[in-house]
Amino acid sequence: MLSSFPNPALLFIISGPAGSGKTTLCDRMLEAFSPKIQRVITATTRSPRHNEKDGVDYYFLPRETFESKVNADEFYEHAQVYGHYYGTLKSEIQGKLTADTDLLLNIDVQGASSLHMSAESDQSLKKRIVSIFIMPSTIEELRTRLKERGQDSEAEIERRLKIAVEEIKQYPHYDYCISSATREQDFDQLQSIYKAEKVKVRMKASP
Repeated sequence: MLSSFPNPALLFIISGPAGSGKTTLCDRMLEAFSPKIQRVITATTRSPRHNEKDGVDYYFLPRETFESKVNADEFYEHAQVYGHYYGTLKSEIQGKLTADTDLLLNIDVQGASSLHMSAESDQSLKKRIVSIFIMPSTIEELRTRLKERGQDSEAEIERRLKIAVEEIKQYPHYDYCISSATREQDFDQLQSIYKAEKVKVRMKASP
């Protein structure tokens, strides 16, 4: 009898500048491939916004609880942004990977780097991370998208664009880079990567 093909659950990291469309891509992947793939729910100390639910959008934690988890080494990565903590809990990833569920994590370049570093020593992550960077066609296109969202002031848009320039420099550290075009083209590329990675041989057979 043929042996079963090893097909471990994978953690797909999606990064890209604000306005690159990564959140929309993640939503479409979840819609297309659920329940085979699920979103990693990250933790934060900020208050829920309109219609946000604890355990669905984020794990909303009191600051003292978050800090105690940091001290207990319960996060793969965490950072402070605008006075609030954000982080990725180890339990959120390890449990689902063990249950053979693929995961999708929308995270910035700093968080992605921290996860890659963790994977070097963490057996539950080793050879299971697939990182994908969404590259905007131009900075001007990114500016247009941010303006069309209507969520940020001009000053905030310019701040995000400055950050984007620095984030773009990190794309060589990713496994894949999708040059953003239309939403359909970007989605086609992302799901093609997902399908290919799910049949990729990750362990060479012994001679």
